[in-house]
Amino acid sequence: MAKYEWAAEQVPDGMKITQVYCIMFDRQGRVMLRLEQGPDGSRYSLAGGRPEPFDDGIEATCRREVLEEVNTEIEPPVYIGYQRVDEENGTPAYAQVRMAAMIRTIREKRPDPDNGETYDRCMAVPEKAAEFLNWGDVGYEQVMAAKDVVYRLYGITAAAEAEEWV
Repeated sequence: MAKYEWAAEQVPDGMKITQVYCIMFDRQGRVMLRLEQGPDGSRYSLAGGRPEPFDDGIEATCRREVLEEVNTEIEPPVYIGYQRVDEENGTPAYAQVRMAAMIRTIREKRPDPDNGETYDRCMAVPEKAAEFLNWGDVGYEQVMAAKDVVYRLYGITAAAEAEEWV
């Protein structure tokens, strides 16, 4: 079974980055989650995906994935850390990068060009977003790290309580 650890530091040199995900906030301090429909029902996730050779770094990957998956523009994303994944099968551990960003513009929903799916989008207070993600303590730490950065950068003091589908 894979082991996940949160590291609020830079990815070590030589560690492969397999994904870049963004924890996005609106001006009311809420986190945007996407709702995925799968064979086992629906689940919440963050927008993001794997770096492509044409991306000019992880910030470019972050912006591209957010636009593709939830058709949302963001302010410059801020690196907050990475999730270290060890499959515990003898292969080297790898990194799943997490970025935080303020939402600039939420556009009309459209299909993800990668898979044709159109995702519903939910805005939720950070604590509820961490609960919806269902990633345990590691996920909670990620969302709270993003909250600390974005709230400080944009002067947000509290999140609106109302969840909203956008």
